[in-house]
Amino acid sequence: VQLQASGGGLVQAGGSLRVSCTPSGHTAMGWFRQAPGKEREFVASISWPGRKSYYADSVKGRFTISRDNIKNTVYLQMDRLKPEDTAVYYCATRDSQSASTIRTEYDYWGQGTQVTVSS
Repeated sequence: VQLQASGGGLVQAGGSLRVSCTPSGHTAMGWFRQAPGKEREFVASISWPGRKSYYADSVKGRFTISRDNIKNTVYLQMDRLKPEDTAVYYCATRDSQSASTIRTEYDYWGQGTQVTVSS
């Protein structure tokens, strides 16, 4: 499985950005992020076909994960962005329909897309 993440960019604090990941398949999908010098951390995940989703406490209420099962695409809508959200964002999938918050439970990863939030 070769995942392709896109949609990153530079945005001012308080702004919004949406990143996408394709293809999503009939499996759970997750978004993770890695800032310079830090470990890759969980951001959000969604089950197949999309009834359950989970969020890291740091993004809850600001980020929304969703999926379009016709377009085989998963989205991460990021609102009220903060400078501490700056990171490379990775999408991932696992051989299961159940969403997970644990990085090591994901089997396939995309190449990442840079999100930079200026203060």
